[in-house]
Amino acid sequence: MTGRGEPPEGPPENNPGWEDEYRSLVFDESFVRAARLQEFSAQERMGDHARAVRSLPGRPTARRRRSRAGIALVLLIVLAFATAVYVGFRNPYPTPVGRRAEPLQSTVIPLAPQGPVPGGAAESLLADGPAAGHRTGASGINMPPVRRTKNFSDSQVTMALTTVKDYLVGSSLDPDVLTAGVVRPVGRLLDPDQTAQFDRSMDAPADDGEHSATGWLVRFDPAEVALADTDVRVNGTLSYTEAGADTLEVVSDHTFTYALRPAVSGPHRADGASLFTVRRVLHFLLDREDIRLHRLEVRSAYVQAGPQSCSADTTGALRPLLAGERADTRGPAGTDPYATGVPAATLCGTLGVSSPAQSPPRGPDAARSPRSRP
Repeated sequence: MTGRGEPPEGPPENNPGWEDEYRSLVFDESFVRAARLQEFSAQERMGDHARAVRSLPGRPTARRRRSRAGIALVLLIVLAFATAVYVGFRNPYPTPVGRRAEPLQSTVIPLAPQGPVPGGAAESLLADGPAAGHRTGASGINMPPVRRTKNFSDSQVTMALTTVKDYLVGSSLDPDVLTAGVVRPVGRLLDPDQTAQFDRSMDAPADDGEHSATGWLVRFDPAEVALADTDVRVNGTLSYTEAGADTLEVVSDHTFTYALRPAVSGPHRADGASLFTVRRVLHFLLDREDIRLHRLEVRSAYVQAGPQSCSADTTGALRPLLAGERADTRGPAGTDPYATGVPAATLCGTLGVSSPAQSPPRGPDAARSPRSRP
């Protein structure tokens, strides 16, 4: 047979003249190259191929282009960050050197009574004595109005004052510190540069102006003295100012009144208590790091405490004269200007307010009781 054959099912409908319906489509070379699938050749199909076609690498799609753009953006960000870090480490301006805390300079002055120390019940002495109008405990350490300074915010000033108050409470009001020899509540608030000086002052106190334990805290010998009442009366002020662009100076001036009794075993006399008064004027410095870490530097301490004898050694602990006792007639130890080593001069004052029968001082100087005459 020659020519076209007719399909068994007959000629296609609606296709007169046997025209091919796909004759209008032209599969040019570019169309073939763009195909994602390609049929294996006859020789290739004779092999062990399981598939009759293979995939061809196609042109990058929009999704791939977006992926590459994202990777490039990430690399650019990483490069910018690395450049910023490098420039930071190569900063031509020197980093400020941290300020080191200086040693504490302290002066402790005993105040000697002019007669026998008055005694009585602790409650009556506190209620009727010179400290009758003073507040009890930490409530007597009042915060001043807080205002921002040139270089410190309100919150930083508040944190500095709070740290100072915590130091005053720990070093002047904590019963364990006063009579049990505990020092941690005080030492944990100090700048690390002062820790060694503080530890030496507690372990081996000396009258050299730098290692007096009573310059750091109020402490009594528990073998001789006990608290007749744990309610300590407190009165005084806190003030602050800038000591530099990075440092706050806080000054505390407080009078603490304690009711004491002899440390004897067994029952003690209810009327055997007496008053003991300590005035502490402390200068604190706090830089930004101290404020952030809740610590401080005690720059100087000026302490007056009585009743005591002028000859009392107050470097390790205060030596109160209790009810009915008198100061000895010995004056302070002499000072030898020819001696070598750290110079030491013992000072002593006279306790002007020693009896609860005396009227408490009035006016702006009320917080300065007891009065002393060095």
